[in-house]
Amino acid sequence: MEPLLVRNTITFDAPAARVWDALVNPDQTRKYMFGCATVSDWKPGSPLLWEMMHEGNPYVPVKGTVLAYEPYTHLRYTVIDPNAAYPDIPENHLVVSFDLRETSSGQTVLTVTQGGFEGAADGARRYRDVYNNGEGWNPILAQIKTIVEEEEEQTNREQGTGEPQKASYPAATH
Repeated sequence: MEPLLVRNTITFDAPAARVWDALVNPDQTRKYMFGCATVSDWKPGSPLLWEMMHEGNPYVPVKGTVLAYEPYTHLRYTVIDPNAAYPDIPENHLVVSFDLRETSSGQTVLTVTQGGFEGAADGARRYRDVYNNGEGWNPILAQIKTIVEEEEEQTNREQGTGEPQKASYPAATH
């Protein structure tokens, strides 16, 4: 069977470090991921929880395991809905990868790939949901782009320049 993959790419007018922060900083993920904050120490093998408040109570709609954490270049983790009817076993976890590449002009190209559907329980339906009529991750990526670029513009205004900065942002240690 051909692997079922959802892949989307977007370019940001911001350095990779700022895009990276949007992917791993819980204050940032809450802005674009349906109110969910990422909770993890980001070490390979560590748990990753997407926590939110639902009807006044803490709720985890997605969880997984960090597989790779290479600041500013590569992030990979598994995901599963812990509230789903299918069992929470490794075969039912999907894999999400984020690959970042900073260009010589200071832009960042981000490619998101999600796979593992073909071997997972309810994989065809889960693939259709993520594929989203061909849109895939694009709606979320558009939100991330807005957040990242608005923050980059604000930083540039504060620094008195209109040009993207090759600033260095600390690697997340959450």
